Amino acid sequence: MDFMLTEEQELIRQNMREFCKNFVDPIAVEIDENSRHPAELLQKLAEGDWLGMPIPQEYGGAGADQLTFVIAVEELSRSCASTGFTLSTHAGIVCMMFLLFGTEDQKKKFLIPLAKGQHLGAFALTEPAAGTDIMAATASAIIDGNDYVINGTKTFTTNGPTAETYLVFVWTDKAAGRKGMSTLIVPRSAPGLRVGEHFKKMGLRSSQTSEMIFKDCRVPRENLLGKEGMGLQMAMTGFDHGRIGIAAQCVGILQAALDESIRYSKERVQFGTPIARHQAIAWMIADMATALSAARFLTYHAAWLKNQNKPFSKEAAMAKLYASEAAMKHTVKAVQIHGGYGYCKGAKVERLMRDAKITEIYEGTSEAQRMVISGNVLR
Repeated sequence: MDFMLTEEQELIRQNMREFCKNFVDPIAVEIDENSRHPAELLQKLAEGDWLGMPIPQEYGGAGADQLTFVIAVEELSRSCASTGFTLSTHAGIVCMMFLLFGTEDQKKKFLIPLAKGQHLGAFALTEPAAGTDIMAATASAIIDGNDYVINGTKTFTTNGPTAETYLVFVWTDKAAGRKGMSTLIVPRSAPGLRVGEHFKKMGLRSSQTSEMIFKDCRVPRENLLGKEGMGLQMAMTGFDHGRIGIAAQCVGILQAALDESIRYSKERVQFGTPIARHQAIAWMIADMATALSAARFLTYHAAWLKNQNKPFSKEAAMAKLYASEAAMKHTVKAVQIHGGYGYCKGAKVERLMRDAKITEIYEGTSEAQRMVISGNVLR
């Protein structure tokens, strides 16, 4: 593995950093406080070809490789983890599923508008009684003439309230067990679909999350993504890609926590000297910097493996596990370094700490990551 980034990758990092300085940082506090979807920011991301980064140009994307995309997600999350997650889910999971499994007609009809940022995508898998246990899902679809008819409820659907295109996982043959789940493309305009209200969350407040209720919801049979029975396989593939994106998000959060902690500890004076000179604070920052480097290398390695068309499921789980737990641990330390100021609304480290917690839960909990890793190591 070559640890040196290319000139293009360094340029992407600088361009995203400049984008965040101009457009993200000025509104990051406001969209968090108001749980507001920043439509104007998504429009600017679309105009900059960021929303289709890993998708080939022939389908409306920028044709970037996985590592380059990871760098963009990392930098965006450094300013606003909510927006970084929106990008990661849309481009890294939904668009990628169309690229990997879609027919040519589906790519032209759905992927191109998604990659160009004309539509936003969502991945609807989780249900009220089926989180880590995907097999406990109950949403189903039956064939009626030329349509699939969907019934059931999905929850915690990222981009749910704002998306135009949903990938929905349903049972088409429950008796077939692991080979009985399928993936359907559901437009927001589909009859029988009702999108719930945005959940008021502790963190990632401007990333929109909702329930989706299907009652005799109809979509054409040609909206089957892949083949019937491939749904579980697609979900696992989506998780593998998504976990690299979450790890990149965590690296961005960690970098921001370190930046804020260094800045504040040099400015804050106690006992006649900047607190950065006190060993207790200096060692916290040393641990934070070390964890950041480890998380970044794990994340970049997983992305590099994908670029090489090599298996990366274990490495994606490792990156997501380590980076998420490090982000949670060290954003707490960042608040500690800031003292009472870090506990107040408006302090960036307070937002970072709230945003970090969910990374240990979504795209598979830390416990689920350990299941994936141990399953690969022990077989």
